[in-house]
Amino acid sequence: MTSPYFDIGTRIDGELGRAGVIHTPHGDISTPAFIAVGTKATVKAVLPETMKDLGAQAVLANAYHLYLQPGSDIVDEAGGLGKFMNWDGPTFTDSGGFQVMSLGVGFKKVISMDSSRVQSDDVIAEGKERLARVDDDGVTFKSHLDGSRHRFTPEVSMQIQHQLGADIMFAFDELTTLMNTRGYQELSVDRTQAWAVRCVDEHKRLTAERVGKPYQSLFGVVQGAQYEDLRRKAARGLAELDFDGFGIGGALEKQNLGTIVRWVNEELPEHKPRHMLGISEPDDFFVAIENGADTFDCVNPSRVARNAAIYTRDGRFNINTSRFRRDFTPIDDECDCYTCAHYTRAYMHHLFKAKEMLASTLATIHNERFTVKLVDDIRASIEAGRFQEFKAEVMGRFYGS
Repeated sequence: MTSPYFDIGTRIDGELGRAGVIHTPHGDISTPAFIAVGTKATVKAVLPETMKDLGAQAVLANAYHLYLQPGSDIVDEAGGLGKFMNWDGPTFTDSGGFQVMSLGVGFKKVISMDSSRVQSDDVIAEGKERLARVDDDGVTFKSHLDGSRHRFTPEVSMQIQHQLGADIMFAFDELTTLMNTRGYQELSVDRTQAWAVRCVDEHKRLTAERVGKPYQSLFGVVQGAQYEDLRRKAARGLAELDFDGFGIGGALEKQNLGTIVRWVNEELPEHKPRHMLGISEPDDFFVAIENGADTFDCVNPSRVARNAAIYTRDGRFNINTSRFRRDFTPIDDECDCYTCAHYTRAYMHHLFKAKEMLASTLATIHNERFTVKLVDDIRASIEAGRFQEFKAEVMGRFYGS
């Protein structure tokens, strides 16, 4: 493949973390960076132009959802994901593996990460119907929209993502939960490795066919749950393949995040970028960056915003509680976002209580800006040689002394 593309700059002394730049056909991404999630080719409630204004360098869309609606062929006909959604910067697409798994076991948007629960080879949420079944060739699933049956294989995922046309895409993988047995985790790591080989082969075939299209980078995804030997095995196996970068995914407990990221990044080639899938809390950023992660994505900033949760450097609070009813100050007087420049806590409180759509828009603008800027500031601290000092400052304020 054609690795574009990753220049490493300043490193964190004594750690795996670094600052750098990923070069893509639609622009550079300075790392570490938070990649905003626009699941269905939109960050919910916010214009793409607004995302650009608040500092987002790239957006990530979902192959599963766009395949079902409007159809990856329609996105392709429109000129690709960026053109379709009027976003001129870099784009990512995930493979659909997370959605197939989460829908399959019935946990929907939140996977159970509780390792203390009884383990099983056939995990399913209580009272839920299994919507997906995995075999060695791929996954058969029912659409959550209309119940129609579909089949994803590594080849199909690659075909869909090539039609979507993102700058960076991910290999099709099987995501497990911590409730799966050790035996199943072993089988799953082997299955994901076999699927990765097929993704690489299909990606090369499609790249050769799509003459004149910008090159799309392919990242392999490291699984293995919380087992050191499986994580290292998965990382070594993917490192032997011709990937442009890597994603770190899978079920893990928060307290083990840094340890697992380090296991993986000690095995992966240093000169290729590493994307951490699905994290966005301040402490998680610092731990993952320190241990070698370069980019991140998560729906959390926009999701909690729609439920009135607001991030600030002094912690998170709910704007719809009564104490803000007559508070005419900005929701965060240290924030430079559009919302904080023009609206008060009292107005935001009113919008949520009145169930006005504008509430979601203004809260999401703020939370996305907070998250993007936090990671930007972490990058600046690495470049200035003061990562540890900045980490202590931010963690002390956000979580309290």
